[in-house]
Amino acid sequence: MSTLLISHPSFLEHDPGEYHPECPDRLRAVMAALEDESFALLHRAAATAATLEQLQRVHPENYVEAILGIQPPAGELVMIDPDTAMSAGSAEAALHAAGAVVAGVDAVFDGSGIDTAFAAVRPPGHHATPDVPGGFCLFNNVAIGARHAQAQYGIARVAILDFDVHHGQGTQAVVEVDASLFYGSSHQYPLYPGTGSAREHGIDGNVVNVPLAPNSGSGEFRAGWSERILPRLDRFAPELLIVSAGFDAHKRDPLAQLRLETDDFRWITEQLMSIADRHGKGRVVSALEGGYDLEALAAATAAHVRALMRV
Repeated sequence: MSTLLISHPSFLEHDPGEYHPECPDRLRAVMAALEDESFALLHRAAATAATLEQLQRVHPENYVEAILGIQPPAGELVMIDPDTAMSAGSAEAALHAAGAVVAGVDAVFDGSGIDTAFAAVRPPGHHATPDVPGGFCLFNNVAIGARHAQAQYGIARVAILDFDVHHGQGTQAVVEVDASLFYGSSHQYPLYPGTGSAREHGIDGNVVNVPLAPNSGSGEFRAGWSERILPRLDRFAPELLIVSAGFDAHKRDPLAQLRLETDDFRWITEQLMSIADRHGKGRVVSALEGGYDLEALAAATAAHVRALMRV
């Protein structure tokens, strides 16, 4: 098994402002962790920009044009909402963030020997609905990757799994109306964005939400996945798994109140890999979402990528 790490210098140029939690230092912490000698066998590549065709499989043309048209002068910000800002480098970063997930999909299908991929990206994407940005997100990177897999490789069933502490309402908006997609999410509830009730089922049960109360820990997290999401995912039999890898459910994270340990992120990755082995020839593409304590983010990402590498 070979794993590809995909990133791009433009991700450091997306600067939502001083003291913003979704800061460039997040990516620096991730990339520094992945320079450890234990990752010597990790393949590495630079992301390419997503094309307009790829973006428009999820987002309407006028939405894409509006986001890419926001080009503030250096040192200035345009506020998309009270939490989401664009700087001079944000549009380019967003293009490459979506492109990184597309590149990960290409890598696991092009016969190059890559089985799993991790896209270390900024800005994140799972809160972006087809026509509304927010929650630090501009384009829905994982949904764009899923649609690329279907359009380019004829994949009939793609699953998106999300363990970020915040519910990915943008991803669910894409999935819940299309039975060829599956979305499973564990998340703190109540918490931003206020969606993700267990009563939300999508079409043909293709959405499975596991809301976790504040202060829930490893036991509740693992039970939710083992008893609710993973059995449904197994029955869906996905040909490709795409992961929204947010690490803000870690007990150190300042933006939420779940109590996961670093090892929980390795555990869930291994569970997803097992299902990918059964149904999708081991193909998993993961993309960075949240995680705002730099030490926890680095450690949890390293655990996740080691699991993708099977080391």
